Amino acid sequence: MCSCEEVKSEKEKDMAVSAPTSKFDIVILGASGFTGKHVLREALKFLTNFNSIAIAGRDTSKLAQTLNWAARPNPPPPIPILAADTADAASLRALCDRARILLNCVGPFRRHGAPVVAACVAAGCDYLDITGEAEFMERMEREHHVQAVKNGALVVSACGFDSVPAEMGFLFHSRQWVGPARPNMVEAYLGLESERRIVGNFGTFESAVMAVKDLKEIEQRRVIRVKPKIPGPPPKGEIIEHQKKIGMWGVTLPSADATLVGRTLSTLTESPDGLPGMNESEEMVEKRKAFWSSVKPAHFGVKLGSKSLLHMFGFIMIGILIGVLGRFSFGRWLLLKYPSIFTFGGFSKNGPSEEEIASASFKMWFIGDGFSNERLAAEGKKKPDMEIITRVMGPEMGYVSTPIILIQCALILHSQRENLPKGGVYTPGIVFGATDLQERLQQNGISFHVISKSSLST
Repeated sequence: MCSCEEVKSEKEKDMAVSAPTSKFDIVILGASGFTGKHVLREALKFLTNFNSIAIAGRDTSKLAQTLNWAARPNPPPPIPILAADTADAASLRALCDRARILLNCVGPFRRHGAPVVAACVAAGCDYLDITGEAEFMERMEREHHVQAVKNGALVVSACGFDSVPAEMGFLFHSRQWVGPARPNMVEAYLGLESERRIVGNFGTFESAVMAVKDLKEIEQRRVIRVKPKIPGPPPKGEIIEHQKKIGMWGVTLPSADATLVGRTLSTLTESPDGLPGMNESEEMVEKRKAFWSSVKPAHFGVKLGSKSLLHMFGFIMIGILIGVLGRFSFGRWLLLKYPSIFTFGGFSKNGPSEEEIASASFKMWFIGDGFSNERLAAEGKKKPDMEIITRVMGPEMGYVSTPIILIQCALILHSQRENLPKGGVYTPGIVFGATDLQERLQQNGISFHVISKSSLST
């Protein structure tokens, strides 16, 4: 197995321009993977914003080819290529000793992520990843939060489509409830649009299948959290709902988004002013406090949306197949062996083409019901009398939006580290919510909109 300093060709040696003991601002681990190569391409747009970038993975020859691909039509820049393996703890520790921020793109994270987090925490290196695997994130919090705080390592998972649009979208929506108005329930409807039929990445499908296996363990070992105070009882949702305001049918999506929003609100309940930065100015302290004081908690859920009822039944059928077969080892083998069959062509081991990626986009609608005055709920008025609709929209979620989000989070870590918590395992919302992440996303093609504010008939 290669160590972190081994390079496999003369060309790669020429690219390793930094001294052996130098620190890199960011290291992208798994840069040659399905998503990793798009993260690298996005990072190259911001070379002048970082002092140094390196890429790492098992196969340095493949990484060199990926760098050529990511830089096209320009020649590849002299970025060091480092060898490291998630199965080799020594190589990971050597890698993290040379990184200020590590961007982990090696999934599934339940299989490959834990050693990387452990190495970052031990080295005091900040860590970002793009996972949407709830069990992995809960386990990393249980196992590493205390040591991460002690070592000054900031560990933030789900810094991609899972779950920044949901978290930042919820925070944006929540802040629209001004004055005495309070939300009760916010439901996000995720709609995917494309001129072509887009095929999902096999890694995403594998994570979904394995999540079924982890459900029991998640419930048994879930971290006990402080629950925020929300006016009114939680509404009872239907399996399939039709949201007339946006013209979409929705079916509950068992993603990590709702879990992450819940974790953020629990942390905020314990620390109403948010988490203090390492060395933030008085101006930043006031800005942070003002931001978090404007956030109002609510029950939150996510639905997969479509204008077609037929599509809804297709989503439900796929969910049933994964839910039933995913409980047994043979069923999981079948699902992972024949993903295209069990998802009616929705996922493939080949992933989407560049043309499919370019044609796709997403819209995430946030439908919030609540009370124009919190006293109405306290006085026993159970039916909300106010509704707010907001929307987050952007390009294809897995290979375009996710790299945009991850790199903007890395840029904030790089340039605003003194304003962020010293260390610990936290959600993207609690770490980046009070920063300029929303503005950065809007400047890079992911937009936030207020659609309507209205009174509900009683």
